[in-house]
Amino acid sequence: MNTTIIGSGVAAWTLVRELRKADPEAEIRLITADSGDFYSKPMLSNALASGKTAESLVMTPAAKFADQQKVELIANTNVSSIDASTRKLASSAGEFSYDNLVLALGADTIKLPIEGDGAGDVVSVNDLNDYAEFRKLLDGKKEVAVLGAGLIGCEFANDLLKADIHTTVFDLADRPLARLLPEQASTFMQNKLAEKGVSWKLGRTVSSVVKNGEGYTLTDSTGETTQADLVLSAVGLKPRTELAKHANLDVSRGIVVNNLGQTSNKNIYALGDCAEYLGKFVLPYIMPVMQAARAMAQTLAGKPTEIKFPAMPVSIKTPDCPAVVNPPLPEHEGEWEITADENGVKALFKGKDGALLGMALLGEASKERQALTPQLPAMI
Repeated sequence: MNTTIIGSGVAAWTLVRELRKADPEAEIRLITADSGDFYSKPMLSNALASGKTAESLVMTPAAKFADQQKVELIANTNVSSIDASTRKLASSAGEFSYDNLVLALGADTIKLPIEGDGAGDVVSVNDLNDYAEFRKLLDGKKEVAVLGAGLIGCEFANDLLKADIHTTVFDLADRPLARLLPEQASTFMQNKLAEKGVSWKLGRTVSSVVKNGEGYTLTDSTGETTQADLVLSAVGLKPRTELAKHANLDVSRGIVVNNLGQTSNKNIYALGDCAEYLGKFVLPYIMPVMQAARAMAQTLAGKPTEIKFPAMPVSIKTPDCPAVVNPPLPEHEGEWEITADENGVKALFKGKDGALLGMALLGEASKERQALTPQLPAMI
């Protein structure tokens, strides 16, 4: 049985490792559009402070990983189409057959509709090559505009501070991390990063970026202008679904999978940032990837195993304001109970019966993660 995996991020390589453990004789092929070198994508948004270059972020070169795990590695190859009826895929390296196919395609950065002759210079950091280019562009820069005050935007803003680069963060929401944190916790995060030097321009969007000498002039929806040496977009990710759509697989926000990770075609699976679990969750975080990969490996090895997601709090890598968040699910009813002081915010979302359904822990309160996590409900 041949399992072909498209992609080479954490999802793909974790599945390789888990499948090799589950079936030492499995025939595994990995096709990737880049070199396939293994690195931790979440480290991209806090690598500056630790002095990491793109090269030093590589944990295992692809060829070495493939040799260790006995994988047929097809690198620097783009897959153009999948024929689910014949179990074949077309690529820039030719045609390949598979018994089971795993789409670990990741996600693309969302592009904002920005006008001006500098709009094409706005950068995003979504992979190792992006980070390498970002590091080059940062050389000699002192002022960076960050578009997006979500998780990645806040992490980059804090990381750039550590590299002695001032940041101005823009967002349409009136507070940072508005989708993840209750208002009091958002305000705490905003104030803590502001104390360290982050400037916030919230409740607005950037409408144009115009070249101005070696820098840029940003005009936002309030009409205000801001000067920057570089503009970084961190407004979010969109699951890569085009390949799945053209193969007539069910797609919603992501590639829809069942509790085994199977798409609408039983021989095609999806994993990681591109997957939408049970038509409910798109989970672009490391812990869900690990959980899903372990279960999927067992299924691919002939032992059908349901994917289960326990409570998986997310750590936000903002060292000037440590934060842990586990938002309540959309179907959960309840309210936030919040205690706060100058050292932290402890926000607990409780149901009518008093059960803990979600939490946001900032500052000193983030140390309570281990004690509170077991009280949270499983996601699936």
